[in-house]
Amino acid sequence: MIKGLSRAGIGQVGSVENFAALASRFGFGAIDAGGTELEEWIAAAGRDGVQSFLQEKKVQIGSIGLSVEWRHDEDKFRAGLPRLAKDAQAAAELGVTRCCTYVLPSTDYNAAHFMALATRRLRTCADILGAYGIRLGLEFVGPHHLRTRWANPFIWDIRSTLDWIGAIDKSNVGLLFDAYHWYTNEGTYEDILKLSADQIVHVHINDAPDVPVAEVLDNDRLYPGEGVIDLTAFLKGLQAIGYQGVVAQEILRPQPLTQPSEELAAKSQQAFAKVFAAAGLE
Repeated sequence: MIKGLSRAGIGQVGSVENFAALASRFGFGAIDAGGTELEEWIAAAGRDGVQSFLQEKKVQIGSIGLSVEWRHDEDKFRAGLPRLAKDAQAAAELGVTRCCTYVLPSTDYNAAHFMALATRRLRTCADILGAYGIRLGLEFVGPHHLRTRWANPFIWDIRSTLDWIGAIDKSNVGLLFDAYHWYTNEGTYEDILKLSADQIVHVHINDAPDVPVAEVLDNDRLYPGEGVIDLTAFLKGLQAIGYQGVVAQEILRPQPLTQPSEELAAKSQQAFAKVFAAAGLE
């Protein structure tokens, strides 16, 4: 598995070029980025220049975010599709094969109507991404407080998300599998073994405070190894099913982190070393 970083947990790192250099310096092999910033980087340095830089740093772009707004207004969704195509083109030029979005566990819309709209919209996104060889990862969101944050319950667990992926019916759609959401669903090692590696598009790793599971907040995450999530079981499960992709840290906090990015990257490096060693991984 490839150790990776998202911007969530490393402070104000600046440009994507700076982000890649920082990740490299602290032994990470991947970063998550935005399609627009990749397009701008290519425009400034040229595709060959960006590729050479990433190769020199031994860092890949693990995933881009799904930029189109698919959760609300139809006109806004359609207006965002050209931007998605540009994101996908820029990502593909750098060999990126993953794009991800999150799925909130409740909605103010009628849930059945929203499901119908969202299925069609995400299928459209998958078609655009697929034309560039990119997979779409859907991240179910588990914390209990968000399951009732909006009027109607939606999706928040592995099984329902996989069922929805089946309904979307595109071969390039799979899971973004996050340790935090696995934990807030009281997931087990055996649950991971029921998955196949090809169902997983991308992985997030983090940790949770020692409070009752029903009280765990989405934006109160800890660095790997600082909390109570059984990350040994999480990583061993992924290893057992043959997942070899990126495991990217994502630390959401109530307030922006103010420590220098170098300090937070060093902390992340130590956190990964701790949990990977405990799982018997490099």
